[in-house]
Amino acid sequence: MLDLEHIAEEIEDVGKSEQRELASRMVILIAHLLKWQFQAERQGRSRQITIRNQRRAIQLHLKQAPSLRAKLMDADWLEIVWGDAVYQATKETGLDHFPDTCLWPVEDMLSDGWLPTLTH
Repeated sequence: MLDLEHIAEEIEDVGKSEQRELASRMVILIAHLLKWQFQAERQGRSRQITIRNQRRAIQLHLKQAPSLRAKLMDADWLEIVWGDAVYQATKETGLDHFPDTCLWPVEDMLSDGWLPTLTH
């Protein structure tokens, strides 16, 4: 006999794991985009490779779990991810002037080849 309650819990746990993976990759991507924009003197191939690799991993993750796309449009979720990315970028750079709110549309952040530019 199937234990439907147990199966439902397992499915929910997998969904939460997938959401954590997406959030983690978005934090890394955004932190590197922030460092790209606000540490122009340190722009380089290594940072570009990290950005590209995170984008590819996110796209693959979304392909395998299309329902996660809704998370990318969730303003509250994005605010949390942005805050975590700012914290990471601040810790890694020592800079403390990153914006409190998301600077870029999700579509740009995930777009191959797109990189932010410093605007004054």
